Amino acid sequence: MDSIGKIAILGSGSWATAIAKMMLEKNDSIWWYMRRDDRIEEFRRLSHNPAYLTGVHFDIERINFSSDINEVISNSDTLLWVTPSPYLKSHLKKLKVRLRDKFNVTAIKGIVPEENLCVSEYFHQAYNVPDENLAVLAGPSHAEEVALGRLTYLTVGCSDEDKAEQFADMMASGYVKTKTSRDVIGIEYASVLKNVYAIAAGICRGLKYGDNFQAVLMANALQEMNRFLSTVHPIQRSIFESCYMGDLIVTGYSQFSRNRVFGQMIGQGYSVKSAQIEMEMIAEGYFGTKCMKDINRHLHVNMPILDAVYNILYERIAPTIEIKLLTDSFR
Repeated sequence: MDSIGKIAILGSGSWATAIAKMMLEKNDSIWWYMRRDDRIEEFRRLSHNPAYLTGVHFDIERINFSSDINEVISNSDTLLWVTPSPYLKSHLKKLKVRLRDKFNVTAIKGIVPEENLCVSEYFHQAYNVPDENLAVLAGPSHAEEVALGRLTYLTVGCSDEDKAEQFADMMASGYVKTKTSRDVIGIEYASVLKNVYAIAAGICRGLKYGDNFQAVLMANALQEMNRFLSTVHPIQRSIFESCYMGDLIVTGYSQFSRNRVFGQMIGQGYSVKSAQIEMEMIAEGYFGTKCMKDINRHLHVNMPILDAVYNILYERIAPTIEIKLLTDSFR
């Protein structure tokens, strides 16, 4: 466990809170970076996150809170990045310490905007973090179920198999089963795409398409995901593994999927802005849709579901029209 060392959580949302719960199962203490001092004070007073997963209580004495990202990173060896992808660069702008010597684990299921890079690629290119110090944490996993202690399966992707195994072993518990993979890039892109497809599933639900069509949509989404992954990172993989197909299914069907909820609101007639305001939570798939569309302009992979979601969200084409065109293309 020496290479894992001291753990830091960077982020304050529901998934960050669920990960902190898992980290404290086998670690005496953790560092936890939150941007807002008022949120930290409320957390200390209540012994739980005041905004997310409020039913999960923590031993505050075991948590070193700080709104200073440099203090947190300086005192830690393994960094778990759980900030929303649109805000990652604003946090990193404050950096005065090096990331390359830390073990960076991204649990961010999004693309870095403007850069159109997965988080691990961005860390590698912008901060010179070597591949062996980059890892990705993948589901299928909803924070709400982790908080309830429901059985969850996680995949740790890293080119360094020893580090992946050590980190996976540390996360494992009575309700968390873990495995490892070397497919860091493939897992990251799959995590982004499944959010896009969950928005599509939600839109169709909002338009009152039934379960029969939802199954066809998910089957086509899996094929579309496989075409993209085989193009962007052509290695030997089984798309039927839980970090690909499993994560897609749970995000497309679960009541806890904020991307599905967001899509359902769009299908029911909400504008993008009104849906975002009412949700009060970030649907990563909204940002991921544009990033993936931009990336695919250079790859030219056949991705009709991505195109349909993009047209609805960014070109303001009516969901009824766009989804009808999509249904006609399925068999």
